[in-house]
Amino acid sequence: MQYLYNEEAGSPQLTLEGDAHRYLFKVRRQKADDTIYLRNLNDNQLHRYAITHIDKRSATLTLEESTVLEIKASKVLHVGWCVIDPKNIEKVLPSLNEMGVAKITFIYCKRSQKSFKPDFKRLEKILLNSSQQSGRSEMMQLEMAEDLRSFLAENPQSKMLNFSENNFISGAADIETIVIGCEGGFHEDEVALFDEEMILGFDTPLVLKSESAVCAVASKALL
Repeated sequence: MQYLYNEEAGSPQLTLEGDAHRYLFKVRRQKADDTIYLRNLNDNQLHRYAITHIDKRSATLTLEESTVLEIKASKVLHVGWCVIDPKNIEKVLPSLNEMGVAKITFIYCKRSQKSFKPDFKRLEKILLNSSQQSGRSEMMQLEMAEDLRSFLAENPQSKMLNFSENNFISGAADIETIVIGCEGGFHEDEVALFDEEMILGFDTPLVLKSESAVCAVASKALL
């Protein structure tokens, strides 16, 4: 763990209870006078605290130093991801967060199952845990779009990942926003929303699952 998230990080004194207390003192075996680092994920500051008191249910931390330390990817990548089974989203979300994806907008594309509804509170908890482990200093943004047309109205320069002779690798440096389909791919009406030069593909004869494709895009565009 690179730091502990606490929305009040930066305050001169903090009290830790509940899950944070159990994790630090039962799992990590922290002791009085140890130093730990906290972030609130709002101001890019890393706050160093001393553990000044511990009892069975709570611990008191005293602020020693606050430093601006921004940890994020060197590029910005916004993924428009056609909605798939939330269980599959949850499996790869920590990896996408660690690679530095800035934002994911979930889109109800024509082949998305409308019964699938991402649980944003659950996803944000996954992102918090991933950020604490990876050191990321800003939370990934999560949004929803009703359909691909409305997404493109807000993001007109978006690229599409689909079957194409336009190789993704050669165009990866210019990608800021890219749309990735769900299982079954894009409907022909959705493909028609993009000019041919805005559609990119991987140089492989293999068919990737949606979650495999999004990880491949993030790794090649950001790492």
